[in-house]
Amino acid sequence: MRRLPIALVALGTVLAALSLGVAPAGAQAGPRAHVDVIEVIGLLDPIQADFVGRALDEARSGGAEALIIQVSSSGGVLSRADLDVLIFRLSHTDLPVAAWVGPSGGKAVGQSWELVQAAGVSGVAGRGRVGPRGATVPAAEAVQQRLVDITAPTLGDFLVELDGRRVGERTLETAEVVRAPGEQPRRRPTVEVRFAKLGLVERLLHTAASPSVAFLLLAAGLALAILELYTAGIGVAAATGVVCVVLSCYGLGVLPARPWAVALVLLGMVGYAIDVQAGSPRTWTVIGTVSLTAGGLALYEQGLGPSPLVLVTVVAGVALMMIAGMPAVVRSRFSTATIGREDMVGEEGSALADVDPEGTVQVRGAQWRARTNRATPIAAGAAVRVVAIDGLLLEVEPTEGAAKDAHH
Repeated sequence: MRRLPIALVALGTVLAALSLGVAPAGAQAGPRAHVDVIEVIGLLDPIQADFVGRALDEARSGGAEALIIQVSSSGGVLSRADLDVLIFRLSHTDLPVAAWVGPSGGKAVGQSWELVQAAGVSGVAGRGRVGPRGATVPAAEAVQQRLVDITAPTLGDFLVELDGRRVGERTLETAEVVRAPGEQPRRRPTVEVRFAKLGLVERLLHTAASPSVAFLLLAAGLALAILELYTAGIGVAAATGVVCVVLSCYGLGVLPARPWAVALVLLGMVGYAIDVQAGSPRTWTVIGTVSLTAGGLALYEQGLGPSPLVLVTVVAGVALMMIAGMPAVVRSRFSTATIGREDMVGEEGSALADVDPEGTVQVRGAQWRARTNRATPIAAGAAVRVVAIDGLLLEVEPTEGAAKDAHH
C-alpha cells in the first residue's frame, strides 16, 4: 500500500514539470525560419516589376528572413520612373534583399543590373556576366571590382554564403556548421526556401513581351487572318489569329517597337494577300517578303530584336504558306463536285492572269490554276476553254487561235 502514495507523488511531480514548460525540445520549437525566392527571367518589364514589388510586401508581412531575387536577364523595358520606384523600394526596405545572378552563364545587364545593385547583398554564378549594357564583366572580375559580393555556383551555395552577413540593421542567419565523423566541417542551410512564381496569365503576358515572341505572334496572327479570308465562315483560324494579334499588340506596347516597322510587317502581309488573290506569286510576293524581313529587323529600338532563327523561320514559313499552301486552300474553297468529270471539259471562262504556260483562270465563277500549250500563251482577260483536267489543274486553250495540240 505504501507504493500508491509514492506513485501519486511521482505523477504530481511530472504534471508540475509539464505545467512549468518542461517538455521535449520538439514541442518547444517554433516555426522554422524561411527565405522567399523569386525569379526575374528575360526582360525586366512591368509584369515582373509588379511581381517583385508584391513579393517584397509578402516577404515582409510573412516574416521571411530575407528575399532572394534570382536574376538572368539581358535588360529591361521599364520607364525610368518605374525603374527608379522599384530600386528605391528594394534599397530602402527593412527586409534584407539579396540578388543572385544565375544559374551558370546567367547575366544581369542594363536595367536588370541596376536591380542587382539595389540589393543589400549580391552574388553571381560561374560564367555569369554583370554590368551596364555593352560593358559587362565575368564573375571573377566582378568580385574583384566589388561589383558583386559573392561568387556562388548554385542558389544553395549563395544561401549558405549569406550566413553572418549584415544587411542594414540585421545579421542574416541562414546556415550552420555540421561535423560528420571523419569528414571536414561543412555548412548547410538552416532556413526553409519558399519559391514564388508569376501566375499563369502573368507568365503568358510576360512571354508575349519577348521581342521574338511578339514578332512571331504578329506574323502568325496576320497569316491566320488571311487564311480565314479564303475559307468559309469564322472558325478556328480566325479565333486563333485574334488571340495571337491581341497578345502581340500587348507585347509591342510594352517593348520599344517602331510604328513604321510594324507598318512594314503589315505591308508585307498585304502584299502576300494580293498575290494569293491573283492566284500566283508575282511582284507583290517579292514586296511582301522584303517588307516582312525589313520590318522584323527594324521592329525594336534599344538594340532589341527577334533572334535570327525566329526571323528566318517566320519569313520562310509565311512565304511557304502564301506561295504553296494558300493557292490550294483557295482552290479547295471554290472547288465543285465536277472536279475530274468530263462535263467540265468544254466550259469557257476568262484568264485572270497571263497563262504562259501556267496562270489563273475563272471558270463557273471559281478561280483555278491553269496550264496552256507554250505555243498559245493566253493574255490576262482573254477568253479560254477547258480542254482537259489534271487533278486541280485545268488545261485550257484560247477560244480563238488555239493550237491543235493545246491539250497534249
